[in-house]
Amino acid sequence: MTARGLHGQAVEIIGGRIVDGAYPEGAPIHPEQLEQELGVSKTVVREALRVLAAKGLIASRQKRGTFVRPRADWRLLDSDLLRWQGQGVPAEGFLDNLAEVRAIVEPAGARLAAQRRDEADLAALDEALAAMAEAGADGAALVEADLRFHRALLAAAHNELLTRMEVVIETGLRVRNDLVHGADSWADSLPAHRAVLTAVRAQDPEAAEQAVHRLLAQATADLHRLLHDEEGR
Repeated sequence: MTARGLHGQAVEIIGGRIVDGAYPEGAPIHPEQLEQELGVSKTVVREALRVLAAKGLIASRQKRGTFVRPRADWRLLDSDLLRWQGQGVPAEGFLDNLAEVRAIVEPAGARLAAQRRDEADLAALDEALAAMAEAGADGAALVEADLRFHRALLAAAHNELLTRMEVVIETGLRVRNDLVHGADSWADSLPAHRAVLTAVRAQDPEAAEQAVHRLLAQATADLHRLLHDEEGR
């Protein structure tokens, strides 16, 4: 494994432990122990800790050493932090927060998309919808096509700052979709996505916004049903 690979692996392991609570807030982080446990050099651990410090997860102080910072200091919109929170079966509170962010951002994005979309945007949305239809029962392919549709919808709003919300929506959408489409069965979301595209194509902002609200409501219902099924097993 390359040095870069070792560094990335160290970031994943240490960061994942912090986010899932294995290293709680205020807990000390001992670089020497990590070097021995992970079988890596001081340089690899030092660089991994530097990356985690930039994400707000840890800090270093004289006499105190390196420690886990309070969650309020974490850069929760960082794509790695979002992904780590979504690993395994994520906390329902995290998924609820994510659903609320999507409910704020995506309907507004769809409204703008209906007003500003061009032919290239419509083509991208058409292609994503076709990919969803072609995916059939292939959960992995359906996840990728679903992500492709939502990226294209945000891009169609032609708002540079709104497009940057893609990292939140995409990371969270992947977590949700991996859970839902990893189940034995799931509701067909193709009609709901098609309704969004129809409204955007018709340049109907109100209909586009409402169509996304309905799509997100279905997505949230699917997710909660799956989580409750998991708890009952």
